[in-house]
Formats: sequence, C-alpha cells, structure tokens
Amino acid sequence: MATDVPPPEGGTDTRPAQPPTEKFVEVQASEEFAELRRTHRRFAFPLTVAFIAWYLLYVLLSNYAGGFMGHKLFGNINVALVFGLAQFLTTFLIAWFYSRYAAAQLDPRSEAIKSRMEADA
Repeated sequence: MATDVPPPEGGTDTRPAQPPTEKFVEVQASEEFAELRRTHRRFAFPLTVAFIAWYLLYVLLSNYAGGFMGHKLFGNINVALVFGLAQFLTTFLIAWFYSRYAAAQLDPRSEAIKSRMEADA
C-alpha cells in the first residue's frame, strides 16, 4: 500500500553502508575467502558423510537384520530403539560440535572479512 508521506528527516538508519557488487566479487575471489570455505568444508563434508552412513546403517539394519535389531537389551528396550535414540543424540552432538567449531574457526575469519568490507564501503 503506497502512501504520500515523505520519509522521516534526519535519517536514523545506523546500518553500515552496503559495499558495491564489485567488492563482493573481489572478496569472493580472494585467498582469505577461499580459506574460509575450505575450513568450513573440512568440517561439514566429513561429518555429513559420516552421519549419512550412520543413518543408512540404521535403516539397512532395520530392514535386513530384524533379528539383531529386535534383540532385547533390557525390559522392552531393544537394539532398534537404542539405535533410533542414538540418531537424535548424534544430531544434537553434531549441532553442538559445529557451533563450537564455527565460533572458534569460522566466525573470527568471517567477521574480519565483513568488517573490512564495511570499512571500505
């Protein structure tokens, strides 16, 4: 819905100026940004592959090893239930581990790139 009211005077926008598109392209081509991507990939890809393999193991065992997965450990708790709950635990552990890794390895590097881009804008 359009209005005829002019924007407020004095400009209270305190956000930093947006760098030009050329600056983004330049940063993307820089060695520093490439190192940031490599650092992220060194963590994300192996953990993703490991988790998918772990999940597929659970699915395959559930489909083809019913006797093993149905083995009761204690009470009504069987191997399948423990594996299923371990999937949730693994998911939360990976998220926690990634947040620590990102805070230590990725955030400082990305913040340095961001602040340099904002200073140049």
